[in-house]
Amino acid sequence: MSGAFAASFDHSHAAYTELLQKHVVVYDEGRRSVVDYGALKADEPALNAYLQELTDVSVEQYDAWTSDQQLAFLINAYNAFTLELIIDNYASFASGEHESIRDLGGLFYSAWERDFVDLLGEMRTLDWIEHETIRVDFDEPRIHAVLVCAAMSCPKLRDEAYTAATLDAQLENQMRTFLSDRSTNGIDEQGLYLSRIFDWYEEDFVDLRTYMRRYADALADGQAERDLLMGDIRIRYTDYDWSLNNPANAKLRNNAR
Repeated sequence: MSGAFAASFDHSHAAYTELLQKHVVVYDEGRRSVVDYGALKADEPALNAYLQELTDVSVEQYDAWTSDQQLAFLINAYNAFTLELIIDNYASFASGEHESIRDLGGLFYSAWERDFVDLLGEMRTLDWIEHETIRVDFDEPRIHAVLVCAAMSCPKLRDEAYTAATLDAQLENQMRTFLSDRSTNGIDEQGLYLSRIFDWYEEDFVDLRTYMRRYADALADGQAERDLLMGDIRIRYTDYDWSLNNPANAKLRNNAR
């Protein structure tokens, strides 16, 4: 890979932002989003073109980037290849044969263990991006608020790409936005309730109660709740809705509230 080509990679990920702004529907005062997969399927050539930009990046090119450039690249790759996985199987979702990304696994592997991610010179898995690379190479627990696995209980998919220039602000906004979604995270008479994500990856937060106190303004709706958070508050985890993050399921979920 030539140095000239390496320098030409678009770290603004503008093509991806354009796709997201066309097909991601943000709602609930910005706290949630869904994807119009039918429209994205019709726009599949544009998604494939962006994925090819990611695929064309060599290991040498990646290694020469800053840490923020690398992390933004990996986050965008995870989310974009997840979109591709759904789009590649769109007919089965449209027909009702599949209802969740979990239906796309096989007898001996999950959807996250499928080798379909063409990245950094090899066929990879989504698990490789998250567990073998991001969680190993970056000490950044906020990534759990940005990696979106196409489920209703996932954090929202932003309608913009992550970029090195704005990464810290985007990560912080995502965590605060996710924790302000009262259907998933908050404080009530029983204590602190959190997304199952914080149970699965508790080790990444070291001391979960202490970590959550950083986000008291997002979790607590008043001083009484904030005071509870500062003590030895009980933690429980909410059920995870694995249904596809599409407009139809958002409507069903909202009608059920």
